[in-house]
Amino acid sequence: MTSHTIATRIAAGIATLTVGAVLAGCGSGSNAAPAATAPSATSSSASASQAHNQADITFLRAMIPHHTQAVEMSKLAAQRASSAQVKDLAARIEAAQQPEIDQMNGMLEAWNASTPATNGPSMSGMNHGTMGGTSMPGMMSNQQMQQLNQVSGPAFDRIFLQMMIQHHEGAVTMSKTELTDGQNPEAKALAQSIIAAQQSEITEMQTLLG
Repeated sequence: MTSHTIATRIAAGIATLTVGAVLAGCGSGSNAAPAATAPSATSSSASASQAHNQADITFLRAMIPHHTQAVEMSKLAAQRASSAQVKDLAARIEAAQQPEIDQMNGMLEAWNASTPATNGPSMSGMNHGTMGGTSMPGMMSNQQMQQLNQVSGPAFDRIFLQMMIQHHEGAVTMSKTELTDGQNPEAKALAQSIIAAQQSEITEMQTLLG
């Protein structure tokens, strides 16, 4: 074997060892610590939706029966009201507030908080607007609900509007308290939506009464 051949084989061997070392170095990442991953937007959003305080719970627990009574009153309008405008308003109130009841029940369940019972014949028998010591301004009494059930025609229209204005004003008051004292973004957004919708309806009802 010539000296030239020996030198060529030695050089080839050195090149092979060098490439192998480089490849081995690239594959050593299996022992490295995994790269940190940023929290997903979904998990961050879910965490934020769970953040709440007692004011949020109190607001939802009070607003559920409050809305339930408004839906009950609105259903009466379909049979007893004489004004098409009153019937339309009542239908819109029912259509808006029933989904909000479902939303609020879902939020309480997600927080592992108890939901208020609303399966009685009327939500009016709650000590003139209190439940478990929680104030629910604007709630109708049993006597007021009985009065509403006993009239029809123009008399129903007038009494319904008067009562619903009072009822809406109570909901606005409760929602403003949530904006001041609450923590949960979803609950506060709901409170703001209630204020906007019901203040608009109050103006509409005052016009109908006028």
